[in-house]
Amino acid sequence: MTGTFSLHPSIDGGIQAGSSSFTGGTLACRCAKDPVRVRVDSQSAHNHACGCTKCWKPKGALFSLVAVVPRDKLKVTEHAEKLAVVDPKATIQRHACSQCGVHMYGRIENSGHPLYGLDFIHTELSTEPGWSEPKFAAFVSSIIESGTDPQMMGAVRARLKELGLEPYDCLSPDLMDAIATHTAKASGVLKR
Repeated sequence: MTGTFSLHPSIDGGIQAGSSSFTGGTLACRCAKDPVRVRVDSQSAHNHACGCTKCWKPKGALFSLVAVVPRDKLKVTEHAEKLAVVDPKATIQRHACSQCGVHMYGRIENSGHPLYGLDFIHTELSTEPGWSEPKFAAFVSSIIESGTDPQMMGAVRARLKELGLEPYDCLSPDLMDAIATHTAKASGVLKR
């Protein structure tokens, strides 16, 4: 907790660097009995603090921490029967534990979407150290939609920058460029 707010428990005290030799781990929901377990056989990428109103956040946190992994590197290994899609109409189908509410992974089913093939995960659900560290903050202004006082935004952005997380009100420039490039190629504006 920093001052009167918590960005996220995993980063409030500073950011732990990931390991270039890390090759994956297991995510577990917060159920004390029969937790959902998801095996990820890959290092995560594009880890970031997300302020959107759709992502799962720990109680009291202003942001979630979200990363992506290749879809074919993620497998539910225990208690898949407890998973349910939070919002079937959302672009990202967030699969959450029906008992504790934790989002275990998010998947885009539209094969035409620029991020199709990547699953969204919360690396904090793993006990293994080494996952990629957050590199930026996305959809920062959206925390206002979750009830954050707009007058706190200067302090929130200052703390994000202090941690080395550039605050954006969209995704990072690299991801936005990748999405725009995909869209331009799909429409024929750019040659494939």
